[in-house]
Amino acid sequence: MAVTDNQANMSKRDKTLERLRTKYPDKNFDDDEVLYGQINDDYDDYDHRIDEYKDHESRLSNMFTADPRSAHFLSEWANGGDPVVSLVRQFGTDIMDAINDPDRQEEIADANREYLERVAKERDLDEQYQQNLSESLDYLGQLQQERGLSDDEIDETMEFLVGIVKDGILGKFSPESIDMAMKALHHDGDVAIAGHEGEVKGRNSKIEERLRRRSSGDGTAMLDGKNNGQPTRHTPSLGVLDEYGDGMQTIWERGGERRTKGQR
Repeated sequence: MAVTDNQANMSKRDKTLERLRTKYPDKNFDDDEVLYGQINDDYDDYDHRIDEYKDHESRLSNMFTADPRSAHFLSEWANGGDPVVSLVRQFGTDIMDAINDPDRQEEIADANREYLERVAKERDLDEQYQQNLSESLDYLGQLQQERGLSDDEIDETMEFLVGIVKDGILGKFSPESIDMAMKALHHDGDVAIAGHEGEVKGRNSKIEERLRRRSSGDGTAMLDGKNNGQPTRHTPSLGVLDEYGDGMQTIWERGGERRTKGQR
């Protein structure tokens, strides 16, 4: 009673928010864009369903108008009547005459063959369904034990999957289902990219730290990688003689012994 009284005292906005939060628990409807976006999506879905209902209703109405006996036949069948008896009751012996008509035997044989193929296919699909369902339930039980999942978590997962299957049969794919599929398909790639970016960032941080220490004058000698870690020895400046380039290297030739720049 307290809950009912509380709901009666709620504003229409609060009632709408409570209904949306119950239907979409993962969304934050404190954000107006999310709130009105979901309301708009729901209206689009409702309009689509109503259009489908109107189309089905129109087809049935046209069929019943063309031959009112079909409406009586379906009504009796829906209320538990024997379809064969109802068919004869509404269409009389015309049905039997059509079945026994020699000119229509091939047509009736084709229809009967389609019926038998459909029944066989339905039986095969049912067997496959039962087998696959049994294997799926076994896997769910194994998964529940390995991950320590509760019965409620397993039920919630199955309800979500069944909802996707039902929507797929109706040709309906919600934004949430599409987004979930895209994330699942690209998950491994996104993880690999994130890992690579983290690795590169880590290496860059180490390089920047080394450069920062050197530039701050921490006393570390600058090393030349081509000299096996030995400090680079620079050629002594010859002042104005350096302008003459390589030809002045003979200055380092003393006593018949040729020496290159940088040797003592």
